[in-house]
Formats: sequence, C-alpha cells, structure tokens
Amino acid sequence: MSATLTEIFSSNRHSLIGLVLRIVKDRQVAEDLTQEAYIRAYRASEGGPIVNVAAFLRQTARNLAIDYRRRQRSRERFEDRNAGEATIEAVAADTVSAEDALIEKERFRRFAEALDSLPERAKKAWKLSQIDGWTYDRVARHLGVSRNTVYNDVKLVMGHCHDVLKRLENG
Repeated sequence: MSATLTEIFSSNRHSLIGLVLRIVKDRQVAEDLTQEAYIRAYRASEGGPIVNVAAFLRQTARNLAIDYRRRQRSRERFEDRNAGEATIEAVAADTVSAEDALIEKERFRRFAEALDSLPERAKKAWKLSQIDGWTYDRVARHLGVSRNTVYNDVKLVMGHCHDVLKRLENG
C-alpha cells in the first residue's frame, strides 16, 4: 500500500500544493501541509486500506489548509504584528515575582513548622493514606493500630492543615 500511496502522492503532489496554496496563500506552508497530508495518509494506510487514495489525500490536504487558515485568522485577531519593543516588554511575564516567591516560601516554612508540631504517628498515617494512597485498613496494619485510630489521626492532620492555611491566608 505504501508504494501505491507514494506513487499516487507523487503524481498528485503539484495539484495538492495548488489546492492548499489557494487556501493558505503561502507556498512554503502549502508544501509543508501537503507533506503532512502524505504523512497522515501513510499512517491511515497502516490501519487498513484506503479505498480512494487520491481523494483521501485531497480531502486531508484541504482540511489541513482550512485548519491552518482558521488558526491564522484567530492569531491575527489577538496578535499585533506592528507592536513595538516597548509594547512587547510591557506584557507581564509569566513568572512569579521575587516578592511573591518570598511570601510563598515563608508560608511554606510556617506550614511545614505547623505540620512538624503534630504527633509522628498522625503525620505518618496522613502521608500513607493521602499521599501514598493506602487504605485506612492497610495503614492500620502497617502502624499496628485500629482503623478508627487511623481515621482520627488523618482527621487531626487535615483539620490542623486547614486551620494553618486559614491563619496564613488571614495574616
């Protein structure tokens, strides 16, 4: 099938490029999308025979061109190609400011201190059940306590964490 596909693609390549070029108005893009149509047809042929390879290539190339043009129009609505350097530099960076990083670091430190103040068994029960995904029965067997004790330990940690987070948010 791939030899037939390659032969059909080769004989229809120029007309496929022309089809795509009429939609995208850029020769290089048209050639790239035509090549992508071949790759998609090749992958499709691996799953089973294509009844009409030429029609499949044409439709795939056309769909790729339409999708490309749609994305291009969308970008044109939101991008300003004439934006100066000052405008571009004024766009907020997608990074955390140094101040916010310090605030979060301090909040994390205070939260970690609060967790450290809890009983060791409760922290271990919480970690095994909430982080490692163990069932309460498994945690109970591992720690040598009852399932109810595990439940109460996890509840203690969760309540403590909730209270600490509330305090950190408020001050």
